[in-house]
Amino acid sequence: MLVVGLGNPGAKYARNRHNIGFRVVEAVASRHGLGELRSGGKLGGHSATGVITTPRGRKKVVLLEPMEFMNLSGFAVQRAMKFYGVPLEEVLVIHDEIDLDVGVVRVKQGGGHGGHNGLRSIIEQCGGNGFARVRVGVSKPPHHVAGKDVSGWVLGDFPAGMAAQVEKIVERSVEAVEAVVGLGVGAAMNEINGRAIVTG
Repeated sequence: MLVVGLGNPGAKYARNRHNIGFRVVEAVASRHGLGELRSGGKLGGHSATGVITTPRGRKKVVLLEPMEFMNLSGFAVQRAMKFYGVPLEEVLVIHDEIDLDVGVVRVKQGGGHGGHNGLRSIIEQCGGNGFARVRVGVSKPPHHVAGKDVSGWVLGDFPAGMAAQVEKIVERSVEAVEAVVGLGVGAAMNEINGRAIVTG
């Protein structure tokens, strides 16, 4: 399975809400001893390959962080799919989700992009929306008005006071990745989506 964490490259974006996908895929690599994700040359992203432990045994994965900025993420995903021979149905994308409250982690198969430019790019470049997702709630900005641009919100950092909660959210998201890889999307939805919100 190709496991893609979405984010923007560069230190100034590292703690942004929009970069939670990077943080989760790096945590997967760390937890399972796959080392740091490194430049994949022509892939257009940082990657690592190896075996992770799941609820149903050890499974091989490719981890990918696209390094062409969020709205171009699909190009790196498409190249990785081609290079590793992974069909769209075997792609799992981890991304921030403003339609879920902070602390909510959900697994989903397919669907639209909901205005998320990373998902939009993947759908456009990879031939459809049939990939799985781990949706990591970052909530809407306070006093949000429907249709209003939220780029400033998702490109902002999580407050320092939320650090402990964010670490727990990342851990829950890693467990969601392990469930999807090991059990499949349907069983992972049953396992993960009913869990209580992650608090600080």
